[in-house]
Amino acid sequence: MLHVAGLDHIALTVKDRERSLEWYQQVLGMKRRYQEVWSKADDPVMVCSGDTCLALFPPDTADPLPTPDHNVIAMRHFALRLDRKNFEQAQQELREQNIPFSFEDHTITHSLYLFDPDGHRVELTTYELT
Repeated sequence: MLHVAGLDHIALTVKDRERSLEWYQQVLGMKRRYQEVWSKADDPVMVCSGDTCLALFPPDTADPLPTPDHNVIAMRHFALRLDRKNFEQAQQELREQNIPFSFEDHTITHSLYLFDPDGHRVELTTYELT
């Protein structure tokens, strides 16, 4: 039987890859990878934290991006796991940068929800509740 080692990346369509790259670097502390290999206009921009990566793709057309909701077959959000220390720090840094977010207690996790520049819903979550 196949054994999945982990999630490699999430592919996101963004309106402006440079703007999104800057946001993911400044807000979430992610680092760009593979720019020496992927440098063409239609190549993804990869941003990573450890082994967790996002591939930022340009849109295929000039049409506005659809907004996923709970009734559409689409991605609702993606979650990035933090330890408790970084979860607390994330709240402080988001406030300092005036980035709106909401807090949710999911009983087994605590989560922060925010939106990237293209409206993708990002969850920052921790299983360390104490």
